[in-house]
Amino acid sequence: MQGADKGVTAELNGEDLHVAIVQARFNAAITEQLAESCIAELLALGVARKHIRHVTVPGALEIPIALQTLAETKDHDALIALGCIIRGETYHFELVANESGAGVTRVSLDHGLPVANAILTVENEAQAWARAEEKGRDAARVVVEMANLLGDLT
Repeated sequence: MQGADKGVTAELNGEDLHVAIVQARFNAAITEQLAESCIAELLALGVARKHIRHVTVPGALEIPIALQTLAETKDHDALIALGCIIRGETYHFELVANESGAGVTRVSLDHGLPVANAILTVENEAQAWARAEEKGRDAARVVVEMANLLGDLT
């Protein structure tokens, strides 16, 4: 397409955004690191602390229903899912990883709302620790960028 728009790139400016975080408490030490780095990055991107809502749920399978309830309030520009699923010896890992991921995506699409999925799915605790800090920061950057982009597209 000649003369086509090169694309819209959103800013990483969170000044006017309201963001909610849903954090699973299972594997709490790791999810606390995710939350800490995520919140720090949201603040660094200009999201006001008073505009960050942070709730916890028991585990990854409970994240989607909390996200859905938050999305229905229409009080937030974006949502973040934080969790950690570590492979065990049974099929349960696949079930939890697949169903929580599908639920997060469904909330985003059903509500037209950016949702960053920072639910770690790892083989062992060492892999989780190696990813926790950066994945928390990434989730913050993703929702700020996507909230701004969706705002620019509408």
